[in-house]
Amino acid sequence: MNKYELPQASQLRNRDFVFGVATSSYQIEGGVAEGGRTPSIWDTFCRKPGKVDKGDNGDIACDHYHLWKQDIEMIASLGVDAYRFSIAWPRIMPQDGVVNQEGLDFYEQIINECHAQGMQVYVTLYHWDLPQYLEDKGGWLNRETAYKFAHYADVVSQYFGNKIDVYTTLNEPFVASFLGYRWGIHAPGIEGEREGFLASHHMMLGHGLAMPVLRNNAPASKHGVVFNASPAYPYSEHDQGAADYSDAENYHWFIDPVLKGEYPRLVVEKESAYMPMILQGDLEIMSAPVDYIGINYYTRNVVRFNDQGDIETVKQSQNEHTYIDWEIYPQGLTDLLVRLKERYPNLPPLYVTENGAAGDDQCVDGHVNDDQRVRYFQQHLCAVDEAIRSGVQIDGYFAWSLMDNFEWAFGYCQRFGMVYVDYETQKRTLKQSAIAYQNMLLERTEENK
Repeated sequence: MNKYELPQASQLRNRDFVFGVATSSYQIEGGVAEGGRTPSIWDTFCRKPGKVDKGDNGDIACDHYHLWKQDIEMIASLGVDAYRFSIAWPRIMPQDGVVNQEGLDFYEQIINECHAQGMQVYVTLYHWDLPQYLEDKGGWLNRETAYKFAHYADVVSQYFGNKIDVYTTLNEPFVASFLGYRWGIHAPGIEGEREGFLASHHMMLGHGLAMPVLRNNAPASKHGVVFNASPAYPYSEHDQGAADYSDAENYHWFIDPVLKGEYPRLVVEKESAYMPMILQGDLEIMSAPVDYIGINYYTRNVVRFNDQGDIETVKQSQNEHTYIDWEIYPQGLTDLLVRLKERYPNLPPLYVTENGAAGDDQCVDGHVNDDQRVRYFQQHLCAVDEAIRSGVQIDGYFAWSLMDNFEWAFGYCQRFGMVYVDYETQKRTLKQSAIAYQNMLLERTEENK
């Protein structure tokens, strides 16, 4: 298979359905000490021995800070409708209360170039790179950080206004709070049950505080938030409770405050000893209306209760897995999207804001044959189509990722990109998956003429 085939009579074929690619600032930019940027928690975390594979860091990454123009031209050549990227908070506000014009200028040139190339811009305000000076004051464990985030959102949206087509407050607060402050796997590397739930509450509060600010400053733009979700399935008929709790803790905990104005009872009861202090009015703030919800999907979880009564994931060895051992299960994406519609009667339009597979990709004679990724995207586009046919409103799909990059605690050992990056030369090579994506979008464009 060397191309994607869009399902017949599908909304995905319409010009209104948005196809894009996605990146994030710390994973691709580099230039960590240039343009007035100061350290983020990830710059600090990468320098802690044993925290990141091979001691890798994002100091250079894909050098997008210097190569942004050629990268935008490359994105446009794929024929996508939109580019989803994040703004680095410490590049905009390198000190508390200080606005860095050079940082604003850097992103303005990217936004202008995207528009000049006919692409919309989907901007994430927080993709995990909290300024270190805020972490020094407690980071997301400090309630004040939620208000600092709203101020940062105000600075960005006042400056760019409607030039940013779609604003996202947070990307994957589950990962940022639980991996960062509960399990210590990600920056800032804090471990504690109470800390994880407290950080998550403050992040969602920050989201809620930012929403009216964004609407005021960019009334013509769309505003929302992005969650990651791996739907849970019971290993046996006796494990439905494990699956219910897994879903509740992994993504209902973050989505319920936005769409229901409450936290899921399953988690509140089970983790009662670790619940954060919730002040009067917090949940009302967090449930500010959103124009869309973004969903990042990669795989599912099959879970059961072990002999100690704890929930554990059971590997499905009979099914295909990616290079990093994630099960390929496209039906999970359909099921997830349908479940969301069933759970939330007020569900706004959805975007699949990340979807992709890591491979052990090799560039041989200027070619990268990533056949598994081609099949992965094909199957998951069909899964999106199936969800739409089931009545779910899905307005777009973004492939993760545009190019190979710094994959957080895994460093550079994982390659999620459609574009191969030679980190020594910074040469970009379109993989077979990028060429297939390009061909699919070209065909769609021809159909819509």
